[in-house]
Amino acid sequence: MQQANVILETDRVDTKILFEKPRSKTLALPTIPSWKLALVVFGPGLVVMLADTDAGSAIVAAQSGAQWGYRLLLLQVLLIPILYMVQELTVRLGLATRKGHGELIAERFGKGWAWLSVSTLLVSCVGAMLTEFSGIAGVGLLFGVSPWASISLTVIFLVIVAATGSYRRVEIMAILIGLFELAFVVVAFVSHPSATAMLQGMAHMPLGDRQYLFLLAGNVGAVIMPWMIFYQQSAVVDKGLTVSEIKAARLDTAIGAVVTQVIMAAILILAATTIGAKNPNASLDTVQEIADALIPFLGSLWGKVIFALGMLGAAWVATIVVSLTAAWGLGEVTGYKRSLADHPFEAPWFYGIYVVSLLIGAGIVLSGVNLVKLAVSVNVMNALLLPIVLGFLFLLARKALPEDWQLRGWYAWLVGFIVLFTSGLGVYAGIMGLL
Repeated sequence: MQQANVILETDRVDTKILFEKPRSKTLALPTIPSWKLALVVFGPGLVVMLADTDAGSAIVAAQSGAQWGYRLLLLQVLLIPILYMVQELTVRLGLATRKGHGELIAERFGKGWAWLSVSTLLVSCVGAMLTEFSGIAGVGLLFGVSPWASISLTVIFLVIVAATGSYRRVEIMAILIGLFELAFVVVAFVSHPSATAMLQGMAHMPLGDRQYLFLLAGNVGAVIMPWMIFYQQSAVVDKGLTVSEIKAARLDTAIGAVVTQVIMAAILILAATTIGAKNPNASLDTVQEIADALIPFLGSLWGKVIFALGMLGAAWVATIVVSLTAAWGLGEVTGYKRSLADHPFEAPWFYGIYVVSLLIGAGIVLSGVNLVKLAVSVNVMNALLLPIVLGFLFLLARKALPEDWQLRGWYAWLVGFIVLFTSGLGVYAGIMGLL
């Protein structure tokens, strides 16, 4: 009973003290964790994966289904093991070294390379923030709320969430918000997709078509993003997890990888079953137009509500994650205090960067850019950044980990191949789609 009270009352859960099992000097993997340990450890993987299916990713998936039917559905399935493999390395690095991603790069390769990596992170974060606020603005317009009102209220809400809570409280809030994305899974199911049509579409991938390649690159960039790597590694450190929780942390990541791709597939299936099958020439240049194209098939009131819940859940959880990632990443290179356990007056730079990133994203979106085209372009940009992001991740997994945790043997070769293939596919598809 006393330990349970510690868990509930402590802002940063020290699972090393509460649940650590005896282990050898070689850091042998522990036995399968109990459900109590899993409940404490779970969070970073699920949060980052729910954020992965952000407003921009939802828009990309909807565009894919509307324009190409089920021809990009197989890609969503193939990305599940790749996504898990990438994020598992971040978990391993965070638990074994107790350091963030940028901090490790600076330590192993020097400040210059660390700044290069964090620069790609910041570019990705700014791009992501634009897509999140674009989704929020679009949902507000569905109900007659101006972008100024919906975005301003969102910024105020998210500042309060971060400034008044510990990591654990922010994590719980993010999960509860992100679960609204499951609305897309429900409506995809009730849209009665044809299993035969899905199988036929998955078997046909027109890789010679540049428009198809552009959306393929957008989908790869929508699933594997630079900020995800920085966030999950920093999150497991800020949460106080250690190597004794590795199996629970891996399970958290695996469940999250499946959930996020199920949501992506659901959005694609919904768009393919409705817009793609019955109105393939519909204009989809704004979030409102995507919603208007879906609503006739879902019912006016419920169509708006379901679309709004899914899009807001995706945008809000991703906004929290992306802005925190920018603040953590800069702190790892510059050295300022960077924990949600610290009061805003104790870590002014950390909370300042968090707020500034929110304001930058909000300000650019309120300037009136084309939101849907922006979302697809941002995710194509993510695909073009993959060689830098995944390259550093692979090198750190080979060099920065203790010997018993390093990538080696056949699995190192497999991961290296996946990194090269995924990076190459993203860059090739992105460049060919832009030409």
